[in-house]
Amino acid sequence: MKTIFKTGCVVLASFLISCSGGAKGEGEKTIGVALLTRGHVFYRDLEAGLRSEAQKKKYDLVITSAEFDLGKQISQIEDFVTRKVDAIIVCPVDSRGIGPGIRKANDAGIPVFTADITATEGAVVSHIASDNIAGGRLAGEYLAKALHGKGKVAIINHPAVTSVLDRVQGFKEALSAHPHISIVADVNGQGVRDKALQAATDVLQAHTDLDAIFGINDDSALGALDAVEQFRREGVIIVGYDATPPAADAILRATALKADVVQYPTVIGTTTIQTIADFFSGREVPPIVPVQVGIIDKTALEKTANQGAN
Repeated sequence: MKTIFKTGCVVLASFLISCSGGAKGEGEKTIGVALLTRGHVFYRDLEAGLRSEAQKKKYDLVITSAEFDLGKQISQIEDFVTRKVDAIIVCPVDSRGIGPGIRKANDAGIPVFTADITATEGAVVSHIASDNIAGGRLAGEYLAKALHGKGKVAIINHPAVTSVLDRVQGFKEALSAHPHISIVADVNGQGVRDKALQAATDVLQAHTDLDAIFGINDDSALGALDAVEQFRREGVIIVGYDATPPAADAILRATALKADVVQYPTVIGTTTIQTIADFFSGREVPPIVPVQVGIIDKTALEKTANQGAN
């Protein structure tokens, strides 16, 4: 009887496994998320997108934030490996420096996906981000038109991350069509407002005839705006990137910040989870999933506000 009972259990277990595909059900998936920061509206919106789509898929998210600390982010990934999560999403603090953490996930057989910022070291299944080269071009084209094809421009950069490198590449490509526009400074504001303020201050002091500034994100643009206002440099035009509420407010107030490239971080978040779901289901996913961008100025913002009021 014992033998018959054991045999029946084995058959039943085999049947249950075959019905479930021999793997975790969709609702049992756990995904570790290592954000760059929660200090930016952009990443809070990206997180909201991740959460809303994960809830639909019944995935469990374990969300951490490195707050620009590379060592902390690598430790977070190592913790995900220890937990044996089913996938990891990283918004790298440093595109190259994050490599050791990603390789540990690779060694453990855990698929890694990057959102917003890509990694140049380690194996990543798919990278989901704004089309940053296109966004940089939009910023460059707007400035070139505002400057009537001539002037001196500075870039408040953050070259540690590839998404910014793409933005700057697109920006420079757009300006290359205008031989009478020159880039006289390209400085690192580290993507945060206080550092960008100092970087822009140095640029304004070195170039008293500066005409425009491109801030690679809104903290950079707003830091540059702080410097321009402190120095009372009327006529300097600033274009930012992200279209966060503080930047939109500055544009509406008719400050030196005239336009902003729009990203859709919530869409990046939902698309990242959708891409992971495709991967879990066995579908082939592309190595890069671009998300559209746009550009706004005072006129566009006022039009949107009026449409909302109606």
